[in-house]
Amino acid sequence: MYISDIQAYSVCMTELTVTDARARLADVVDEARVHHRPVYLTRRGQRVAAVIDANDLDRLIEAAEDLADIEAASAARAEIETSGTIPWEQVKRDLGLA
Repeated sequence: MYISDIQAYSVCMTELTVTDARARLADVVDEARVHHRPVYLTRRGQRVAAVIDANDLDRLIEAAEDLADIEAASAARAEIETSGTIPWEQVKRDLGLA
């Protein structure tokens, strides 16, 4: 394989069959790690998995957790607006602290 063939292969490697990926695992990992592009693995023409850089995955998970926190905070604010707040004295009574 010539260098130009390897470069052309790298540019086009966004979707591979599982069989091809198995035969070229190091190239698949390098594509995801170095170029920060996911490589989708297919079986019978359907995407079944993706190989992505571990740091990119960590950032995606962190972003998803941040989004979940933002949505939970928004829901809590909306609940406070519709239900109002509970006076501190009532909370203490409800918990048996008063």
